[in-house]
Amino acid sequence: MEQITAAITALNDKYWYVVMALLFVAGVWFTIRTVGVQVRMLPEMLRSVTAKSQTGFENDGVSPFRAFTISAASRVGTGNVAGVAIAIVIGGPGAVFWMWLLAILGGATAFVESTLAQLYKQKGADGYFGGPAYYIRDGLGAKWLAAVFAVAITVTYGFVFNAVQSNSISESVQANWGASSTTAWIVGLGLAVLTGLVIFGGVRRLSAVTNVLVPAMATFYILLALIVMVVNITEVPGMIALIVGHAFGLREVAGAAVGMTMVMQGVRRGMFSNEAGMGSAPNAAATAAVSHPAKQGFVQSLGVYFDTLIVCSATAFIILLSNPAYGRGEALGMQVTQGALQQAVGAWAGPALTVIIFFLAWSSVLGNTYYGEANIRYLAGRHAGRAITVFRVLVLVCVVGGALGSVALVWNLADTFAALMATINLVAIIPLGGLAVKLLRDYERKLKAGMDPGFHISDLPEARNVALWRDEPKTSPLED
Repeated sequence: MEQITAAITALNDKYWYVVMALLFVAGVWFTIRTVGVQVRMLPEMLRSVTAKSQTGFENDGVSPFRAFTISAASRVGTGNVAGVAIAIVIGGPGAVFWMWLLAILGGATAFVESTLAQLYKQKGADGYFGGPAYYIRDGLGAKWLAAVFAVAITVTYGFVFNAVQSNSISESVQANWGASSTTAWIVGLGLAVLTGLVIFGGVRRLSAVTNVLVPAMATFYILLALIVMVVNITEVPGMIALIVGHAFGLREVAGAAVGMTMVMQGVRRGMFSNEAGMGSAPNAAATAAVSHPAKQGFVQSLGVYFDTLIVCSATAFIILLSNPAYGRGEALGMQVTQGALQQAVGAWAGPALTVIIFFLAWSSVLGNTYYGEANIRYLAGRHAGRAITVFRVLVLVCVVGGALGSVALVWNLADTFAALMATINLVAIIPLGGLAVKLLRDYERKLKAGMDPGFHISDLPEARNVALWRDEPKTSPLED
């Protein structure tokens, strides 16, 4: 097992230089092309996330907010708690800065990929669906690459990432109630039962659960972080200076990794958390019933900020205010965050964090499973019903297996598959990004005319093989 883990780690260390370059190139390029859509359109992001489903199509898809919570369910999970801890322990405080930078750049990438997902979405019996496999096939005309992506995301999210979430729940429970194989089995089987009750109910039941879980648990966790900051308020300025100073080598921290290792940890954990550029969130974005593709692009761009700048920062502040040891691998992931929280506010925080992690990680399992199902639908076509049932059963097996698995091996596999997905998606959206830019301009033009922007395929004649957007109303008066 140790040899396998070492081999995967060595592969990741090399492969991630390529992924990191692609992420930064795409983020900078899309920021320039959209004139900083992720910053200047923030008011539209807030308005879009609270908007109702498109009039006349409420029964065809889920609301923009529910689509947001499906993607947030996948984003906001152990990557925000255990992943950030790993980045800080290995890469030092400066890794947090690179997480922030990736989130800001990634906001533009998230807008582009989710807008494309809306443009190329499909209509099924139970609502809208779509994602990168569809815009790669229909937009690029690369069916083989679309199939490779569909397989990659199905394995990554349905199996590997779900094992990561289950593993983190198991680790957190065992940290409070004692490590044993019996505890791990109980956690794995219990989580599998709860997951099965939801995922066999389809996307509407799934979105109904995430609609409640994600906002509630994220709010509770952020409140805990605020308590820690208030308790240590005099140390907060020094902590911010430490993050920025270490990111640029202005301040050295004993034992902490420096240079590219620090940057890579920030980028790797940042992308695992906010998923910008990975091609995962577009699967959720495609489910929304909206009047213009750009609207869900705004919503998913906001999701990157919510995940990294708010939830991940909460974890980073909890850990850094506890003056942790850097550059050591003995205690990684959940134990670091749990120990820091208990140090700040008392022993009660350990069980409280376990409850938060359980629900955040479980909601991630639900969101991850939907991503796999959306792509099973692409791969299986008419036989998707049976294939999805088999997939759901395998998901439950992976949930149990993750609770019993090795922390290091599970996280390294997650890094490998995330890199593969990101590579395929970024290679696709860079040439297709021009369509998203034109959709943004179309949206802004109609917004300036005092309309609530709507879209018809005739507004973008250069887009080929678009299945929908032929009967929707173009515009409606903007409500005050």
